[in-house]
Amino acid sequence: MDLVKKIKSNLRLTVQIVFTALTNGYFLGFAKGKIYQGDSKQLCVPGLNCYSCPGAVGSCPIGSLQAVLGSRNFKFSFYIIGFLMMIGAFIGRFVCGWLCPFGLVQDLLYKIPGIKKIKKVIFDKQLRYLKYVILVVFVIIMPLTLTNYAGDGNPWFCKLICPSGTFFAGIPLVSMNSSLRRIIGPLFTWKVFILVSTVILSIKIYRPFCKYLCPLGGIYGLFNNYSLYKYEVDYDKCTKCGLCEKKCDMNVAAYKTPNSAECIRCGKCIEVCPKKAISTTFSKSQKPNCNSNCKLNCSGCK
Repeated sequence: MDLVKKIKSNLRLTVQIVFTALTNGYFLGFAKGKIYQGDSKQLCVPGLNCYSCPGAVGSCPIGSLQAVLGSRNFKFSFYIIGFLMMIGAFIGRFVCGWLCPFGLVQDLLYKIPGIKKIKKVIFDKQLRYLKYVILVVFVIIMPLTLTNYAGDGNPWFCKLICPSGTFFAGIPLVSMNSSLRRIIGPLFTWKVFILVSTVILSIKIYRPFCKYLCPLGGIYGLFNNYSLYKYEVDYDKCTKCGLCEKKCDMNVAAYKTPNSAECIRCGKCIEVCPKKAISTTFSKSQKPNCNSNCKLNCSGCK
């Protein structure tokens, strides 16, 4: 019974660990230092889960999108675009909060005690747009335009930026293959630098990669306000106390914008709301009856 209680009290963490284990469950890959090549690799998983991870049984949607855009034979994939739209339209950034392996890594790093946390980052609002710049430039434009003599492009986001790929794939593969260790160069050093920087920042800042750099989170965030699964505020109960905003690690004011593109659906605002005014729903929200004198300009009044 104690185990059941612990699982219930740490439900999100449990789901994160289980989903990460399932999507990276090819343990022979870690033992042999080889990438799994089974049929399931043709399918995408929802989160940022590197194709080259020795244990990965599926493909990363961002990596797959770049591969298709950079191919001389395929410049568009209805499967990948459709997959991203389906996941986004159904649950939005719930993927980031519950199903992404690198999100789990950042969550665990932020839990390290004894280190002063930074709640507000300078230029936070402006930095949030960086993930959309990365999406457009590194995921779309560069694979389409920077091609070799045969007309093939590179997955530039994976190659130059993605710390998840370095953590789950690059380091395990290099550490287990002497042939790879002999050929590593400045690019691998650069990727390790980005990973180490992300790790250090994640100890002090909640999910810096998710907030500022992740193009997949940027895509899912665009669907947050329109997805079937969403957050809803009962403005008859809400006192605008601001506790949800104070407790939110993503710095979202749920009582103003319950379905902000930055919300990862972690559920903390629901847990801390003293009036139980925030809930989840799969139905179309009804326009709440707000006080006519309210000047918050929240999403419920629009």
